[in-house]
Amino acid sequence: MSSNVTLTAATRQNLLSLQDTASLTATTQNRLSTGLKVSSALDNPVSFFTSQSLSQRSGDLSNLLDGISNGVQAIQAANQGITSIQKLVDQAKSVANQALSTQITTTGTASTAYSAPAAATTLNLYVNGAATTVSLASTDTIDQAITKLNGAVGAGSFAKDTTGTKIVINASSDVEFQSSADQTAIGFSGGTASSGPTYGTTTAVGQSSDLSVSGVSARATLATQFNSLLTQIDQLANDASFNGTNLIHGKGSNNDLTINFNPKGNSNLTVTATDETSNGLGLTSITSTSAKTTTVGQGNFLLNADINTTLNSLTTASSQLRTDASTFGSNLSVVQNRQDFSKNLINILDTGSSNLTAADLNQEAANSQALSTRQSLGISALSLANTAQQGILQLLR
Repeated sequence: MSSNVTLTAATRQNLLSLQDTASLTATTQNRLSTGLKVSSALDNPVSFFTSQSLSQRSGDLSNLLDGISNGVQAIQAANQGITSIQKLVDQAKSVANQALSTQITTTGTASTAYSAPAAATTLNLYVNGAATTVSLASTDTIDQAITKLNGAVGAGSFAKDTTGTKIVINASSDVEFQSSADQTAIGFSGGTASSGPTYGTTTAVGQSSDLSVSGVSARATLATQFNSLLTQIDQLANDASFNGTNLIHGKGSNNDLTINFNPKGNSNLTVTATDETSNGLGLTSITSTSAKTTTVGQGNFLLNADINTTLNSLTTASSQLRTDASTFGSNLSVVQNRQDFSKNLINILDTGSSNLTAADLNQEAANSQALSTRQSLGISALSLANTAQQGILQLLR
């Protein structure tokens, strides 16, 4: 004997309809709660895996954005460093020009009247640190001696006083004597070892008390200021870093910055590091000494020619700074452009991924209302389908 319940065709049809409605209602409710029409590969394999691929690429690009952002900041730090170094170079130019405009003079009148030496004598002098000699004969008059001195030091440097017996010096240079005898030979008093300015490491004796030198100490002070500015340039170049990256403190591949624009690393930009230190800019400190053999060194900014050489090196340094700043500016523009591109591409990928899986909530809400109405109608239809059996039940009563 069968234990199955026998249902009419109309009842079974209405039950199936209610089951379908319940399934659709569950699907709609799931979409409303998750906001997704494709939440797994079972829903739509093609859309699901395509969306997953787009989301993964978007995530990879998002991770690269941090590196790109750091690269932008590193380049901006380098550019700011160059801008500040340029100001220091301009200051150094001002100091050098001030030194150039500071005139060095040696003036004074001999305290003793000139008298020809008893025998031929060679005077040893230093003119701005350069050694020179003057040969005096026992027969030289004061005029002849002055002519020879002017030939060694410069025209118009020596003359006679109003009495015509003493030598007067009015030279546009630092004139020093190797020994006291060299000074007294032409009427100037002998100097002591600790008196008067000296040019670098010359072996000149201290200046005679009859002589006065101006401009030497002033230029030496300016040289100290110049060297201080070079130190500031080095320190500033060292400080122009961001997150451990410094693009202006030394050349070399290890100092270059590579910014990747895609996960594979085959789309990138290498920002070449530069050396904006004083050494990298070709600037050297003004030393306090000077070679006195075959060449004359810079000394304490005492030679105009050396100051002009320094000014030329500063001009070259300024040109290098402008060129490097332009290069960094170009790189910055490229990186910022790629940064904007990556942000927009991430938005496109996320939108494309969402379009494949996101549910239309307005539509799903309308579906939920329609299914609710359909369910009510299905229940009513099932009740009508059972009306015939209810009539039989009434007869049995």
